[in-house]
Amino acid sequence: MDYRKEFLTVTSEDDAAEIIAVFHDLWAQKLAFQIKEILNQLLPTLADPYTKLVELLEKCNISRGKPNSMAFYITDLFSQWLKDHPVPRQTGIRLRKLQVRVFALVVEGALLELLCNIFIIHNADRDFLLGHVTHLHSQGKYKEAVILSTKLNLQLDLDLEDMCAPVMLLEQFHLAECYVAPHPELQRKFLQMLDRWSDTSFNPRIASRRYKNLPLPKPDRLSMKTLSKIAFRLLEQYNLDPALCSNIINHRHLGTLKFLMNKRFVEKTMTHENWTDHVESTVGDNRWLQEKLISLLVRYCGAQSAAFWARKYQLPEEYLSGDVSEALQNLGIQETPTTDNEDSADNTQTQERDCYQIPIPRDKIHCLQNTEELSHCREVLLQDGQVVGVDMEWRPSFGVLGKPQVCLVQLAVKDKVFLLDLSPMKLTDHDNVEDRRGQFIGFIKELFICPRVTKLGYDMLGDLLYLDSKDASQELKTQMKQTVDLYVIHRKIRRARFRDERRRLRNADPESSSEDDEESPRSLEKGLSHLVMDTVGKPLDKTEQISNWGKRPLRETQIVYAAIDAYCLLEVFETLCRCPKKFFLPPDFKETSTNCKKGSKRNAKRIELPKPDERNWKPPPAIEHLSPCEFSVVCDNMLHGLGKYLRCLGIDSLILGNNDGHRKAAEIARRDGRYILTCGEPYYTLRSQVGENKCFQVDCSEKAREQAIKVLKHFNVHITMADIFSRCQVCNCNKYLHLTNDQMRHLMTIHGLLKDVQKAIGPLDPGLHRGSTENDSTQWMTDLGLSSNSLKLPSGAFLQLKRVPVGLLERIQLFYCCSQCGKVYWDGSHFDQVALQFRGVLHNSGDFHHWNATSSVPFHQEV
Repeated sequence: MDYRKEFLTVTSEDDAAEIIAVFHDLWAQKLAFQIKEILNQLLPTLADPYTKLVELLEKCNISRGKPNSMAFYITDLFSQWLKDHPVPRQTGIRLRKLQVRVFALVVEGALLELLCNIFIIHNADRDFLLGHVTHLHSQGKYKEAVILSTKLNLQLDLDLEDMCAPVMLLEQFHLAECYVAPHPELQRKFLQMLDRWSDTSFNPRIASRRYKNLPLPKPDRLSMKTLSKIAFRLLEQYNLDPALCSNIINHRHLGTLKFLMNKRFVEKTMTHENWTDHVESTVGDNRWLQEKLISLLVRYCGAQSAAFWARKYQLPEEYLSGDVSEALQNLGIQETPTTDNEDSADNTQTQERDCYQIPIPRDKIHCLQNTEELSHCREVLLQDGQVVGVDMEWRPSFGVLGKPQVCLVQLAVKDKVFLLDLSPMKLTDHDNVEDRRGQFIGFIKELFICPRVTKLGYDMLGDLLYLDSKDASQELKTQMKQTVDLYVIHRKIRRARFRDERRRLRNADPESSSEDDEESPRSLEKGLSHLVMDTVGKPLDKTEQISNWGKRPLRETQIVYAAIDAYCLLEVFETLCRCPKKFFLPPDFKETSTNCKKGSKRNAKRIELPKPDERNWKPPPAIEHLSPCEFSVVCDNMLHGLGKYLRCLGIDSLILGNNDGHRKAAEIARRDGRYILTCGEPYYTLRSQVGENKCFQVDCSEKAREQAIKVLKHFNVHITMADIFSRCQVCNCNKYLHLTNDQMRHLMTIHGLLKDVQKAIGPLDPGLHRGSTENDSTQWMTDLGLSSNSLKLPSGAFLQLKRVPVGLLERIQLFYCCSQCGKVYWDGSHFDQVALQFRGVLHNSGDFHHWNATSSVPFHQEV
């Protein structure tokens, strides 16, 4: 139907409901351009377009002002027309009334911003605006109150905790952060509030009782971890004083101590020296952390070690347990703590035998600590054709504030290794820290830009991120020349090896469906040590990896470890160049990995696979089209919305659970002859297991309705009116129990669901009154297999009557109950809406009105 012609008879005085009804129909058919044409005809005829806009929006039943909604589209058209055709606004009390009506429409989303501009809400009386926000808050609409006050910049006139506490308890953390974003004073107060909430005495459930209509929060939703994340995000974003949240900072340091304990005494992968360095720098002079350290030591390694640290920090005996106090008295003056894993952790003979060792003597490792020593390094490294291995070290941050700073840069050539000391602390009495760091960093940048020298690294761009400021690092990334990132090459090797192993497994057993089929190459990531083991034959010893690289002087083991990390890159590169075919690489592999641009290691791990060409798929030649009863699917667990839409259209759709793997989809498809609907990378694995014609890749960027339409067209499935709602959307069952109005009343009455409203609804059918015999009044329940006492169905489920609105008994004569799950359906407007949405794929849409009057399937779902 061309609504543009029909609408020519609609004038500005017509009821807004009629206009919106037409717009809804056009919007459902994706004919937004006709809405625009109609408004372009209507707007010039209006004496007061502002009032008409409000009247139209009031009929739209706006819930949220999203940019893709019809209400937003209409408002945007009004806004554009008003800019091109200025019309005098209402003023005074008439404008105030319109603003009040606008507030009643929407208080969030992009639509709110449009309406604020059209009706100059920002210029309204501040007391009027505050009154409306306060009213929303008092009505329990805390989210809306925060959004509106943020949009109108009213935060300074409102109480911070009263506004932010409810949305925090509702887990709307981003709203609280946006609320304080423009005002430093509120940022500090909010940080202090978070610190109070992080105390063990704070109870979210007790706090929620202060606010009307606020549900009880889940205890784990406002954990220390959650509050700490928010607090640290604010600290970094706004450069706030950490002293404002000392409790949260202390708990973050306590987490670091627990991590160090686990590394040292459980995993046994950290040396005593490294562990001691990190513990001392983490605890510092904080008495609370010192006491927590003693408690952790007692738990992990006994009272003797705890006594040693208690003496070190001179803790009073009243703060110590009896075991620690006794051990402290027996502790000798020079005695140091010992642990069971001391020998095993530092067994250098085992390391030399099992791990990669640097092949050059120790005197070829040069530690550069001043600018005078840089000239020889520059002369060696900047030679034409030179190949340099580059690595960097920094002190682990353990989640504390600030970006880590590179403390050491290792530059290796075939017969030498140079260690450039970038420590921010003074190395000698005459050391100028800024001058030394500036010249060293300047030389490193010069090296990366030099096109005559090949630079080798492993996740090189990740290292450069901590070398200098963010802007300087980004600039250097764009200027780099002749760099080879072995991390990128390692990913290619792993992916090629993964594909080769899978190919060999399939050739050996075509029906094989092992776990390897679903293993992602990214799960094989083991870093540089894994690459060195693959190419050179031995892994790296990573004992010194988590060292305090900011402490000076460096230990000998740290110096050797740092040199190895850079030098091994040379031997790996040489091995790959000597026999690239062995590692599934082309002869020119280093060219494809030169100047590789990647955002981050996380992004680099993402495997880019080509999208399938859907046009290559052809339906089986013996079938011209499929009916819903001939077509059944199994949907991936990321396609719940699509699966429910297909059920709504009568298609047998199984939906995988959140914990089900992709192998289960293939098993179900082979067992039941179903088609697989999936998205993303699993498509390629599943397609190889069930065949290309039995698998379809869905576009996840589309809405479920568009996905459903594409599936129907792709598999040539013909949907008729009789198919709509012929299946339960919850459990996929296609069998219903039919209950008349009187039968539904009887069930609701005997189970106490009608009570005092029986008189208003009307009497039961006389045949169902108590005057009838019990056998007569319950025979129909027996025929349906329904238990009169418990409403239990033959399937074991229970009939869901509690959420059937009592008012329906006044107008609904027939109810449809799913025989599998007990969900209740009835005739309603939902059928019309679905039929309209899928009008383009329905094959008897012209029979809609006849079908609506005669069909026996449920048209509307509830419960």
